[in-house]
Amino acid sequence: MASSTSSLTLSQVLLARAISHHASTQSPDNRVSLSPRSLPAFSGLKSIAPRATTSPRRRLPTRQLRKVRAAAVETLDATAEASLLEKSINTIRFLAIDAVEKANSGHPGLPMGCAPMGHILYDEVMKYNPKNPYWFNRDRFVLSAGHGCMLQYALLHLAGYDSVQEEDLKNFRQWGSKTPGHPENFETPGVEVTTGPLGQGIANAVGLALVEKHLAARFNKPDNEIVDHYTYAILGDGCQMEGVSNEVCSLAGHWGLGKLIAFYDDNHISIDGDTDIAFTENVDKRFEGLGWHVIWVKNGNTGYDDIRAAIKEAKAVKDKPTLIKVTTTIGYGSPNKANSYSVHGSALGAKEVDATRKNLGWPYEPLHVPEDVKKHWSRHVPVGAALEAEWNAKFAEYEKKYKEEAAQLKSIITGALPAGWEKALPTYTPESPAEATRNLSQTCLNALATVLPGFVGGSADLASSNMTIMKMFGDFQKDTPEERNLRFGVREHGMGSICNGIALHSPGMIPYCATFFVFTDYMRAAIRISALSEAGVIYVMTHDSIGLGEDGPTHQPVEHLASFRAMPNILMLRPADGNETAGAYKVAVANRKRPSILALSRQKLPHLPGSSSEGVEKGGYIISDNSSGNKPDVILVGTGSELEIAAKAGEELRKEGKAVRVVSLVSWELFYEQSDAYKESVFPAAVSARVSIEAGSTFGWEKIVGPKGKSIGIDRFGASAPAGRIYKEFGITVEAVIAAAKEIC
Repeated sequence: MASSTSSLTLSQVLLARAISHHASTQSPDNRVSLSPRSLPAFSGLKSIAPRATTSPRRRLPTRQLRKVRAAAVETLDATAEASLLEKSINTIRFLAIDAVEKANSGHPGLPMGCAPMGHILYDEVMKYNPKNPYWFNRDRFVLSAGHGCMLQYALLHLAGYDSVQEEDLKNFRQWGSKTPGHPENFETPGVEVTTGPLGQGIANAVGLALVEKHLAARFNKPDNEIVDHYTYAILGDGCQMEGVSNEVCSLAGHWGLGKLIAFYDDNHISIDGDTDIAFTENVDKRFEGLGWHVIWVKNGNTGYDDIRAAIKEAKAVKDKPTLIKVTTTIGYGSPNKANSYSVHGSALGAKEVDATRKNLGWPYEPLHVPEDVKKHWSRHVPVGAALEAEWNAKFAEYEKKYKEEAAQLKSIITGALPAGWEKALPTYTPESPAEATRNLSQTCLNALATVLPGFVGGSADLASSNMTIMKMFGDFQKDTPEERNLRFGVREHGMGSICNGIALHSPGMIPYCATFFVFTDYMRAAIRISALSEAGVIYVMTHDSIGLGEDGPTHQPVEHLASFRAMPNILMLRPADGNETAGAYKVAVANRKRPSILALSRQKLPHLPGSSSEGVEKGGYIISDNSSGNKPDVILVGTGSELEIAAKAGEELRKEGKAVRVVSLVSWELFYEQSDAYKESVFPAAVSARVSIEAGSTFGWEKIVGPKGKSIGIDRFGASAPAGRIYKEFGITVEAVIAAAKEIC
């Protein structure tokens, strides 16, 4: 874990912050001026002094005069502070306007409208260390309405994050910049999660808040609250319309995530126009029904004190998440485009940029940060370093007193897995009783739960069928947040998205989630974000083929294996027996920057001779071979439940004198990562006689078997019948493999 040091004590830094907050804000360029509204009050106070000097009878007592002078100074300070606040907020607006204009691409409307709440969060409320974006006890911020990402980039830039320099703002949305078109956690330190697909961000925020509540319940002590941070999010009308947001916000209310505070940018505009054309529900009442505390800030454009008061009220509510509905004007400050869809998703245009500059009194060049604004924000670097240093000292005391808990928490914070964790996984022999891989998966899950402190997870209302209960733990609920079984209900999309947030909270948090493999269709958007954002979620997907039987084609996955093999940065694993299931879990846990999908059977499968956990790590390996010189007559390839079929076909062909190699290709992705020499040792280029068998789409198998090979699979929807009958009717049989092999060798 990275540490931060500072030559300042915490008290010195906080004092410096207070002094800076009330100091003179006159900048070298002399562009700060008092607002017209403040002039009368200041002038009135100033006029007292001359009268006092010309008439002794009107002279005020010394003590009273000091009070008047103090009041004058306070008024000046307050006026200057208000002026600097406006200037800072407008800095955010124009950084967004100018960056979008330079790129001729982007979404300026949201940053212009949300600048006040963004400013108050980053400048007054949140605790973070700009020089260590990964400090554990920082507050988290999620821009669920990710299209407005210039808001976040502007805030990170002002706060002093190294990841967003002026040059990065100039290169907004350009090749190789740290300021991509939507927030990406893997690209820009300071961005917690990847957002853009609407609703995903608020779902991630629920996951982040869940982890805080869980870890606080497990590790905090009466004399040392070592876990104590908030999760803030900004979501828009589009996020509210997406169904996933309702799924996750329902769970957040059910779980009582009191440290989740979400700002709803209530601007009534979407791409197609006013939201009245499609979105007229009462969001406040819906969220109250979901178990949230709801506050309405009616003037989000200039109601700064109302925003501050709302945050204070939200923090006072400990047992519910809070939705702060902030009514804003999209594109605030633009004379001709504010409050219209035209400011949502395109640059303002040079003429409107100039008009907006005049309207808001902004005389600066594009992407300029005034010196007094820089000075004001610069305090966050020493303050953040001090906050982290204070927490590090607190953790050192914690570690002395609570060694076991500290070791577990350190593992979660750093991602360093306990030594020898993989030894907890079971091993099997061919004599072990046949078992469905979903049941073997449960054995692995429970073994890992004893050695991995950050291992948490659950199912979308199918735990008893997916076999995903950790038997030594209870359920994570509002009043039992220390427990590790998560009950997601029938919310597959929300489940996957929440797990992304869990995985991205801390490197050692290892979430798994489960449903039937076919229902990945409900959560594919979340799985794709897992892969994109390098969130190592483990997807436990049971009922992986037509082998589930009587439930029929609505529940029988066909194209799913091929579709996930086509997705970048994800491991698609289909183990055939106990050793391969254990191997799949070993791989999934070890891969913290890419998610894994385990496709598991409902039907019982034997433990095959030659299968191994180590083989899984290579993706594909030989389980049996009677050839010599790497020259088999034919290679039979299978995955999952069909590997047994390939193995039996190989035995029959050998009886007829054939040299047969049987290969388990449990993970294509891992196999293709092996050396050319290893791949040649499994699939020699000189051997073109190859037969694959898999109870799924044959799409993609031509890459394995080549132009002269044969692929046995299913390229239509399944059917309702007992598994054995379906396999026979679809030709997923030993006989079919033998016949195909004889055709080509």
